Amino acid sequence: MHIHIHILGICGTFMGGLAVLAREAGHKVTGCDAGVYPPMSTQLEAQGIELIEGYGPEQLSLEPDLFVIGNVVTRDNPLMEEILNRGLPYVSGPQWLGEHVLNGKWVLAVAGTHGKTTTSSMLAWLLEDAGLNPGFLIGGVPLNFGISARLTDSSFFVIEADEYDTAFFDKRSKFVHYRPRTAVLNNLEFDHADIFPDLAAIETQFHHLVRTVPGVGRIVTNGREAALERVLTRGCWSGVERFGVEGGWQALPATDGATVDEQFAVYWEGARQGVVDWQVQGEHNRMNALAAIAAARSVGVPAAQSVKSLSSFRNVKRRMEVKGSVDGVTVYDDFAHHPTAIDTTIAGLRTRVGASRILAVLEPRSNTMKLGTMKAQLPSSLADADLVFGYGAREGRDKLGWDLADALSPLGAKAQAFNEIDPLVKAVTAAARPGDHVLVMSNGGFGGVHQKLLDALSARCAASTNKGTA
Repeated sequence: MHIHIHILGICGTFMGGLAVLAREAGHKVTGCDAGVYPPMSTQLEAQGIELIEGYGPEQLSLEPDLFVIGNVVTRDNPLMEEILNRGLPYVSGPQWLGEHVLNGKWVLAVAGTHGKTTTSSMLAWLLEDAGLNPGFLIGGVPLNFGISARLTDSSFFVIEADEYDTAFFDKRSKFVHYRPRTAVLNNLEFDHADIFPDLAAIETQFHHLVRTVPGVGRIVTNGREAALERVLTRGCWSGVERFGVEGGWQALPATDGATVDEQFAVYWEGARQGVVDWQVQGEHNRMNALAAIAAARSVGVPAAQSVKSLSSFRNVKRRMEVKGSVDGVTVYDDFAHHPTAIDTTIAGLRTRVGASRILAVLEPRSNTMKLGTMKAQLPSSLADADLVFGYGAREGRDKLGWDLADALSPLGAKAQAFNEIDPLVKAVTAAARPGDHVLVMSNGGFGGVHQKLLDALSARCAASTNKGTA
């Protein structure tokens, strides 16, 4: 039965993907949000989904059959208050997805503090390249597909499984709604300080996820993570495969004396499965690849086939994505915002660029970062950058609750903090030299800083050319 659903908070990566799936399933979809920005807004408009700015109660005149509520929606939201006052039907996004899209599918869920989007994208590509035509919902745009979500008639569905809470009325982690048969536990450390008091509280949510995996299902887990071992010790009823450790899945040099940066051999229980030859850097991505290979094997894709498929894997938008190059200065966009992700992202770029200078431009705007829980870890995560430019908004919803300049002070003269975008752009442009790599890291739009930097570099280049010909 096709109905009209109206989605509150439609421009988040998860809810936007859900909107695409609902539309593909034949439902009429409309939605609203505040502060709409690409890539999700453009993706939704391309799908013909009507977007309404803000949460005005007049949207009730659309008379949808059901309101689907994103977890950005809180009490005191004017539209939500009116829905509650009138007793209109509503449901959380994860619950709607679990009941109407995932039900009856072999769900492959990718959970973990880091690497969920990349690993989900890899896994969807491995199944696609093997001819399994999977459906998927990923919190980013995998470049192999160009979209973050799709619905197919395949039995298989890959989903990025977030531990963040479901909705203001359901404080369980989103992933308990997904009922996976294959669950990837990529890694686990403290994050989401706005909703979890400590690491143990997150471990409990992962334990709840493990409880939903059937006995015939498979758990693929990072064997190096003590937190995940604690989770499994609390109870496990499914087959388990570990990656990153001897006896499980391993990424090792393909030949004696070789490095593993662009080519590595995959081993399972000591037996060589093949060699991955790709353009994706970093130890974290090799771990992501092992997890994806193991998960794909759980639905019948041989490891040797997956190893070949990874050679044509293209990464995800906003994962070390080159936005442009002007006058020998390359500008990248990356989603990194947690100190561990910042550290691994800089390390990955360092592997690629060697001794060239890296100028790190950071906006710490996730809820965890805004609370200041991780601020003490920032300097060490940025230590391998040559120069650091931090941005902390003074007001608005991205306002920092702490002093960024003070937090970066252990880095000394190589770090500067700004509370406005334009002075930051000016400082980066003044510092940048041909051969430099400008790495912009944020989990938001960052005031369009990437294009502003490229424009400023172009203007500088044009000015020096004019000066030379004058």
